[in-house]
Amino acid sequence: MALIDLLHISKQYEAQKILCDVEFHLDEKERVAIVGKNGSGKSTLMKIIAANIQPDSGERVVQQNITIKMLSQVPKFPIATTVKEAIMHQLQEINEAKRRYEHISQQIAINPQDSSLLQELNQIANYLDFHNAWNIEEKIERVLQEFDLKAYEDRYIDTLSGGEQRRVALAGLLLQKPDVLLLDEPTNHLDVHMVEFLEETLLKEKFTLIFVSHDRYFIDRIATRVVEVEECKLRSFQGGYSNYLQQKEELLKNMQKQHENLLRLLKQEEEWLRRGVKARMKRNEGRKKRVMQLREEAKKNPAIIKKIQLQLEREKKHFNRDEGVSRKKVLFELEHISKTLGDKVLIKDFSTRILQKDTIAIVGKNGSGKSTFLKLLLGEIEPDSGVIKRGDIKIGYFDQNRSMLDDNKNLIETFCPNGGDRVEVWGKSMHVYGYLKNFLFPKEFLDKKIGSLSGGEKNRVALALLFTKKVDCLILDEPTNDLDIPTINILEEYLQKFQGSVIFVSHDRYFVDKIAKKLFIFKGNGQIEESHQSYSEYLMIEKEIAELNKIAKEKKTPKERIKKEPKKLSYKEQRRLEELPGLIEQLEEEIEQINSCLSDPACYEKEGIVTISTRLQELESQHQELLDEYIELEEKKERLQS
Repeated sequence: MALIDLLHISKQYEAQKILCDVEFHLDEKERVAIVGKNGSGKSTLMKIIAANIQPDSGERVVQQNITIKMLSQVPKFPIATTVKEAIMHQLQEINEAKRRYEHISQQIAINPQDSSLLQELNQIANYLDFHNAWNIEEKIERVLQEFDLKAYEDRYIDTLSGGEQRRVALAGLLLQKPDVLLLDEPTNHLDVHMVEFLEETLLKEKFTLIFVSHDRYFIDRIATRVVEVEECKLRSFQGGYSNYLQQKEELLKNMQKQHENLLRLLKQEEEWLRRGVKARMKRNEGRKKRVMQLREEAKKNPAIIKKIQLQLEREKKHFNRDEGVSRKKVLFELEHISKTLGDKVLIKDFSTRILQKDTIAIVGKNGSGKSTFLKLLLGEIEPDSGVIKRGDIKIGYFDQNRSMLDDNKNLIETFCPNGGDRVEVWGKSMHVYGYLKNFLFPKEFLDKKIGSLSGGEKNRVALALLFTKKVDCLILDEPTNDLDIPTINILEEYLQKFQGSVIFVSHDRYFVDKIAKKLFIFKGNGQIEESHQSYSEYLMIEKEIAELNKIAKEKKTPKERIKKEPKKLSYKEQRRLEELPGLIEQLEEEIEQINSCLSDPACYEKEGIVTISTRLQELESQHQELLDEYIELEEKKERLQS
């Protein structure tokens, strides 16, 4: 049964149609990624699901008593609240349930036969079980650490940056675990380690989730289904991002096949129409009309097919690594540079060369010095010690504040400040509309003021403007923030064609893997490591090392680890331990019956051998899961009693 159903939903803003008679269904434990270009209707769909806005027509059906919560782009908190208080405020229901559980447990110890108390205790236990709230205090501490909020827990929340406030709001939502969680660009303002923790939490806690994200690795790991919003309609694809690409390719092949069939049919009908007199008879007017419709459809299909084909080609294109490094000129030479801000060492005794056509990703945790490094390269600040030698080069800089744009100018004035309507891109003269169309801007945007555009649209303008400049080196600070996936694909395409060097800061693992040939990894305490691994390979190795260190540490201090555990199984765990043997025995009986049936043709021919074999596999899988759960609880019980 679906938790949420949207039936025949339509929505438009003024003359622009956003959603046209669409249907959407969400089942329990689904994790649905919503993708599509900016302005296609992703956020509108999310807001209708959350009941933040109403559709123009259609019906929203929600299962009774379920909680739906959404991560706001600009979260609001009670006045004069610290970070820790803000998180605790979001967990009032859970903490009240825990207090009630403890109170009833004490009453049952006095009166164990009270059925109403036992029933209420079971209901609360189920609630705490669903929200995985038995050890909520430990989870609060962990989320504060993982989201880099521990140092701020006693600070007033209004003193934090917008990104830090979003992390507080996200932490509270993860700890609450609503029945349905809606996340709009959850990985913005998170470094890669925070993203990994978020992924781990969403998967481990079995969230039911709807999310919008431009992080394609995040979508691939988290999503059980991808819903694409395009041309006012929804299209659903099973699996993560790689599955979405495969299924989109199949869709393209089917569309091409259908178009070929349409052309064959149209050719037949055109021949009939050319025969003349009979075609003009009244009773054949309907057939004439059909020919006209086929013509229109045949004209429209190639454009749609070409559009999908272009998207796929952009996404699937692999970076061609360039050779001949020794013949490249030196753009930057860094000799033993160090930089400290306040009492924090960001860069310590770092030396390197950056050559023509190098593509370098600057990666690491938030606050480790990445943006400071870019400012050193730009000459905006100087190192405390050491030397930075710059070649005779021109630099194009993209910053998160889009300082290159003037809100009072329109797009024509921005791209053609000296008049006219043409721009030069890498030696080629283009009409400004033809160029901006590559960055998904329709013609009517040319007269729009920059100040009236959304954050994502401003980023598109800034990036498009950057590629019209004659520069030797591009320096980009979080270029994919606020961009949709189609625009990121375009950015990747332009960066791959760019003949100079590219130095960029990004937490987008997919983007880094696709563009960077080299990593500068900011490890903290001023340490910078250079690597030619892909970012994914580096992160995987780091994770394995961290897990090995954790195991080694636990082996050294087993007593300390055991002390943290409770002295006995919880009421819920004890009940489960008692009921598991019966459930396991019941499954074993069913398995035995099916095995008997499979040895008797009269039995398996009746229901079909495939159906029975499939049922046997399901039962054996359930049996193994229950057996694993029983052994785990038994071992835990023995450990706690020892």
